Order: sequence, then structure tokens, then C-alpha cells
Amino acid sequence: MSDSYTGEVYVGGPVDVRELPALTIAKLAVGKGSNNVYLLRCRSTGEALLIDAADEPERVAELARYGGDPITTIVTTHRHPDHWQALAATVAATGARTMAGADDVEAIPVPTDRSLQHGETVHVGDLELAVIGLRGHTPGSVALHYRDPDGVGHLFTGDSLFPGGVGKTWAAGDFGSLLDDVSARIFDVYDDRTWFYPGHGNDSVLGVERPHLAEWRERGW
Repeated sequence: MSDSYTGEVYVGGPVDVRELPALTIAKLAVGKGSNNVYLLRCRSTGEALLIDAADEPERVAELARYGGDPITTIVTTHRHPDHWQALAATVAATGARTMAGADDVEAIPVPTDRSLQHGETVHVGDLELAVIGLRGHTPGSVALHYRDPDGVGHLFTGDSLFPGGVGKTWAAGDFGSLLDDVSARIFDVYDDRTWFYPGHGNDSVLGVERPHLAEWRERGW
């Protein structure tokens, strides 16, 4: 991994870049909500995928071209407007195909080319990303997991998992659903080295958060 990557970005600031053996990850913060946008580029083929065309279409367009040709795919992690404000403009500029969780598609006002289900895979060049459904923040929220050849996982969680807790929910049942999915589909599957990249703010690793799962459940948020 690149020693210079911190994952600490701010609106108006530069892209932070992580060079993995097979994948380049570029992170940018945009918009009033300081949303994170991620570019994933396969190092062998040059093909690129964007996660959450959130806002500031001009800056997202610059990110979409970072390190090579424009993106071919955009994955929207969930239906909330702060994660797709620049989606229409980015599709128009790049011709990229769009993907989102099946249960959120109807609430995203840009046509979705592929509806994603838990357990499916998405490809960027030669690389495979696992689709993880995380129900609760929204019905169709999805995360993407990539395992590098060095064995370390990289997980893009949208607004479903942050350092210090799961994403915001508006009903007790939704909180229980989200924490259950995060526990069973993330913490029970991936090891402590797994680095995760949320929809806002700084990154973390699962090993730092794992000891607090019971605390999160007890406090109810």
C-alpha cells in the first residue's frame, strides 16, 4: 500500500490516492455534506469504476478521468440525494453504465442499468468486487468488497458503516436490521485487517470497530 495515503480528505481539497498491487483507489470529498467519492482503477487494464457521484459534477468529472481513461461504471451505494447529485451529469459526460441496489433503484432519478442484489459481483477490469446488501439505512443500500492479492480486504460501505457505528436509521426495526446485516455480512465474514471506506469522513479498519459491536447494539444507534 502507498505509505502516503491517509483517507483524510476535505471539500475543496486534493484527491488522496492509494496504490495497491492491482488496484488504484482515489478518494475525493465534495458537496455540503462532505460526501466521499471513490475511483477504483484496475492497474492491469486501466478500466475504472466510480462509487457515488455525489455532488460538484466538475470535480467528479476530473476524478472520473484520474489516472487514465474515463470511468465505465458508476455504483450508487444508496438512494439518498446527497449521493447522486452529480450522477446525471457524470453519466452524460462519460457514458458510464449505472448500478445500484435493487430496492433503491426506483428512488434514484437517473436510470439504473443494472440492479444489484446481495451476493452478486461487479467487475472493474480484471478485478472482482463482491456486492453486500446492508438493509436499514435504506432498503437497498449496498457495499462493495475487494480483496487484493496481498490478502487484505477493502470495503466501500456508503452510509451503512462508519468509524464508531452504523449509519443513521429512523426506526428501531431498521437499526436492528442494519446492525444484523453489518454483523453477519461484514464482521462475521471479513478479518480485522479489512480497511473500510465510508460515504462521509475518515476510513477505519474492522479490527478497530469489532470490539464495539455489542456497545452499538446496546445504545441503539
